Amino acid sequence: MNHFMKMWGIMKETLFECHGHLMMGGADYAASRAVHEKGPDRNVIASELRALKEAGVIYFRDGGDALGVSRIGREMAAEYGIEMVTPIYAIHKAGYYGSIVGRGWRDPEEFRTLTEGVKKAGGDFIKIMASGIITFKRYGDLSCPGLEPEELKEMVRIAHGEGFRVMTHVNGPETVRFAAQAGVDSVEHGYFSDKAALEAMAEAGTVWVPTLAATAAFVGRSGFDRDTAERTVRVQQEALAAFSDMGGLIAAGSDSGAVGVPHGEGTRREYELLAQAGITPEKIRAGNEVLRNRFRRGE
Repeated sequence: MNHFMKMWGIMKETLFECHGHLMMGGADYAASRAVHEKGPDRNVIASELRALKEAGVIYFRDGGDALGVSRIGREMAAEYGIEMVTPIYAIHKAGYYGSIVGRGWRDPEEFRTLTEGVKKAGGDFIKIMASGIITFKRYGDLSCPGLEPEELKEMVRIAHGEGFRVMTHVNGPETVRFAAQAGVDSVEHGYFSDKAALEAMAEAGTVWVPTLAATAAFVGRSGFDRDTAERTVRVQQEALAAFSDMGGLIAAGSDSGAVGVPHGEGTRREYELLAQAGITPEKIRAGNEVLRNRFRRGE
């Protein structure tokens, strides 16, 4: 804790939240969605932005949603001293994980159409959903398979061809490696990455946003295996340390807004968990700035 408090003293006025969801409130997803189903509720959005400001967050990269909340949030964020960027909505393969935050595709042409939709809506980048989420039932299990390498390559090719950077939700050693080799600009989550996946990210200059706080929030949660959750956090921290030693780029993103990750508090928790993994303030700053420059609005 002493190491974290020292780091916090250095960084508390300049926190970056590089992976969040303004639509979600950090508790019950269904309840958060219900608030916005008839249209984004500006009062609720303002409350979330205030929480971020009070925590010292000056940068917020949203992961998108299906209700237009992040688009309105981006319009409001400057009032709170927050630079915010968003893909508007994430893009997932039909029948696979991702409808919670976006829209689905069945073939490359549909993916292209959705990419064009992001451009028309004023999105800042493309977010691709490339794998399932962690089940916390057994170590390494995911809710659905990952995309094939050729699918990822084609999606990244289309997105980059339209002038967009690519943010990628991805877990699992092979799919993380495939994503890095396909040229994605950031890997989100990246759980269960093995040495080959870490080396692929380091070689490609991929920014890794590990969302430790979101996984730590499952430790002790009813209905999920505590040992599995603890092991998942620990191994992720070990992988981050190894990746840092390779010269890899790491940015701070907590999955702010996810269940158990309240806005503001979740970001602070992410910095604490990164410190526990041995990631220095200097390395976090460097990764944050690379990510910010890559995903800058309109670029």
